[in-house]
Amino acid sequence: MTGAFGAALFAASVAAGGVASVAGFGIGSLLTPLLATRAGLKLAVAAVSIPHFAAAVLRLWMLRAHVDKRVLASFGLMSVAGGLTGALLHGTLGGPALTLIFGALLVFAGGSTLTGLARRLRFSGAAAWAAGLLSGLFGGLVGNQGGIRSAAMLGFDVPKEAFVATATAVGVLVDAARMPVYAATAGRPLAAWGAAIGLMTAGTVSGTVFGAGLLRRVPETAFRRIVGLLILALGVYELATAWQ
Repeated sequence: MTGAFGAALFAASVAAGGVASVAGFGIGSLLTPLLATRAGLKLAVAAVSIPHFAAAVLRLWMLRAHVDKRVLASFGLMSVAGGLTGALLHGTLGGPALTLIFGALLVFAGGSTLTGLARRLRFSGAAAWAAGLLSGLFGGLVGNQGGIRSAAMLGFDVPKEAFVATATAVGVLVDAARMPVYAATAGRPLAAWGAAIGLMTAGTVSGTVFGAGLLRRVPETAFRRIVGLLILALGVYELATAWQ
């Protein structure tokens, strides 16, 4: 790993941690493509799960009082189940066509939030369970669960702190389930990227602390529009990569 790449990786990690503290997603979306240019996609996904988990645990600890237990027990648990199922089917069903659909869904979700259309959509009861299962399944199939999870969570009428805290709690549960699998299947190759993992972990943790202060300064009225804009940007990126 060259000095220039290491500097870029650390800077991206700080930015990713900050974004995730505000929107509830962003670490995997920003760091996986960057690391994949050197390590390959499969190993990058496993390596990024470590700083992702570290930053998510810290973020959850800082926001633990704001976790919406009702949303976590319905949407959250189904999202974990769907995400793990999708991850297991990723090698069989994943592909450019699915990424195109995924990107289009994110663009629609982000655009709907910015235009105010999403305000009409609210999840409760069976709809919350279905939203969790489908968003988790789709995210697991494509390999990017955070963005679609936050997009679906826009359907819940919760304050910004509860939004980020609950999305983070779901992410921690997913990480806790998938990391032992990565350790068993990619342990030795991961060890060779220990320096990069350390850099990313330090960066995401630093960004998480910085982003926590940023979240407090974001007005409640502007929060959903910011999340919608980030989801829209992720959707455009997914569409662009699918066409390559």
